[in-house]
Amino acid sequence: MVSIAADRERSTAEAGAWLARLQGADVSADDGVAFEAWLAETPGNSDAYREALSVWHAYDAAAAEVLAELDAPPARTVRPQATRRWWVGAGGFAIAAGLAVAILPPMLTQTATDVYQTGRGQHRSVSLADGSTVHLNAETKLAVRLERGERRVVLEEGEAIFQVAHDKARPFTVAAADHVVRVVGTQFDVRSRDGQLHVTVAEGKVQVSPRKAAGAAPVLLIRGQKLAVQADGATELSAVDPQEAFSWRAGRLVYRDTPLSVVVADLNRQFEQQIEIGDPELGAIPITGVIVLDDPGAVTQRLSLMLPVRSVPSERGLRLLKK
Repeated sequence: MVSIAADRERSTAEAGAWLARLQGADVSADDGVAFEAWLAETPGNSDAYREALSVWHAYDAAAAEVLAELDAPPARTVRPQATRRWWVGAGGFAIAAGLAVAILPPMLTQTATDVYQTGRGQHRSVSLADGSTVHLNAETKLAVRLERGERRVVLEEGEAIFQVAHDKARPFTVAAADHVVRVVGTQFDVRSRDGQLHVTVAEGKVQVSPRKAAGAAPVLLIRGQKLAVQADGATELSAVDPQEAFSWRAGRLVYRDTPLSVVVADLNRQFEQQIEIGDPELGAIPITGVIVLDDPGAVTQRLSLMLPVRSVPSERGLRLLKK
């Protein structure tokens, strides 16, 4: 019993430290990897972190009351039953005072926007303070702002997979390509490139609304659906295998009747060595298949087997020409 109690106390203290650490402006991808490893160490760690989050949210809801109490004269009499109910977690377990100290200041004051970015050939995983996870594809930039009533992301350019922690009181929104994707808890991929928007849902539901078109009806997506919005505003809703949109995370790109110009643009985000299309007519050739992202030379060799093209060296890397 002593060991169980000690393990629970340790998990609680570490959960508080992780919650504060993940809210820091200097949180890194290594922090995210270490956090996931810590969660996997024991079921008690996951339980402690969920409890820490619930306390954080309870503090958030009681922010005005907390600030009033902190500003009150020392001689003020406080009834513990009335003012400290939110210190109690599941099963009546009280969170340690150190955890409250670690959580309270960031919760009351944090309004900063955290910016995450990847360059050419880079992928990155980010663990957010609310328990959500974001996987960034190459050449992607997004900004995250966690507020009391809403969790907001602005995807300036690029592609990201979002695994959103459920929190009915704080919807999660992603602004991209003049649209807003709104969820409560789900997993989905958002791609915003050259003014075009693609949203693919793997779990749960999302709602996509144009930001500037007043009165326009939002589009509700469920698992296995994809919404494509072209730069001119034209939309297409289709049924898809969500794992195709998520395949870039595993080092593969899946295409169905996609122009070669789009495929090459995607490949050039993944490699330092660039691929050029020597003949404009080649760019319109449609591709259906799976491309493994190992190296540019191997990729272009496979393209030459799929299409009537050949590759030659160029100043930037490789150039595709007609066979």
